[in-house]
Amino acid sequence: MDPIIVKGLALKNRIVMPPMQTSLASPEGAVTDDLIGHYIRRSRDIGLIIVEHSYVSIEGKLSEKQLGVCEDKLISGLERLVGKVHSMGTPLVLQINHAGMKANTEITGVKPVGPSSDESTRELEVEEIEALPETYADAAERAMKAGFDGVEVHGAHGFLLNQFYSPITNRRGDKYGGTLENRIRLPLEVVERVKEKVGGRLLLYRLGSDDLDPHGIRIEDSKKFAKKLEEAGVDLIDVSGGMCGSRPEQLQDTQGYFIPQAQEIKKIVKIPVIGVGRIIDPEYADTLIKEGRVDLVAVGRKLLEDPNWVTKAIKILHG
Repeated sequence: MDPIIVKGLALKNRIVMPPMQTSLASPEGAVTDDLIGHYIRRSRDIGLIIVEHSYVSIEGKLSEKQLGVCEDKLISGLERLVGKVHSMGTPLVLQINHAGMKANTEITGVKPVGPSSDESTRELEVEEIEALPETYADAAERAMKAGFDGVEVHGAHGFLLNQFYSPITNRRGDKYGGTLENRIRLPLEVVERVKEKVGGRLLLYRLGSDDLDPHGIRIEDSKKFAKKLEEAGVDLIDVSGGMCGSRPEQLQDTQGYFIPQAQEIKKIVKIPVIGVGRIIDPEYADTLIKEGRVDLVAVGRKLLEDPNWVTKAIKILHG
């Protein structure tokens, strides 16, 4: 697990802790001591931590104790989290997200919004869509003020940007729907605006690369999208599932179940690619890197089970 430098940021190895919701924030979305403790325990020896999805607006909040980045008053807590993890010598980025049609009405007080309407979702007006990149950009600016080494824009797992990308949920007939070019318009507008706020720090995009549905996104679509993301200035693509979510039931017996999609993305971009999907064995993770199938590997559930997984994996690989 050799080091890697991504846009000038040195990562000590290729292991990434992916964003996984802890529900350890306060009901107002603020950082708590428990949340800091969760990340501190997992920060030793790891290459990069991607802090769990943080809502960019109240309307986009998914759950009660989800971490937030929608107000300036939340910056001080995020700054404390960054300071503690940085003291371990570990870089970290913050994932920013809007749940869209998955938002929780009981928490937000409003009907969820999305690219198209159904019985539980209100269709966004064009002017509302045009305002969204600024909402994400404001969140990114708060993350920069808190000292994060970058941000990851969440475009996977059936959340808002993924909902625009997927033809399953996007049935619009205007400039934000229909063709692939139109369906990726909002995600790219978000990326371009966030890039301005991130400046010289890292910009990641979590790509919902495959819906695992014949009516949805396929990997050939995502290869075209990935090229556009690279051209827009994304520094690292984090390849995961689309409307099928992060843990599709039909793939749960397979180690590295989104690695094939990540490999396909890696073939056509020059920026690094993260592979994910039930990676549990250090030797398997090491092989993925040595064979050049991906540039970094994300280990989620094993790190939840054992905060010292990375330290143990390094010992296994290097004796």
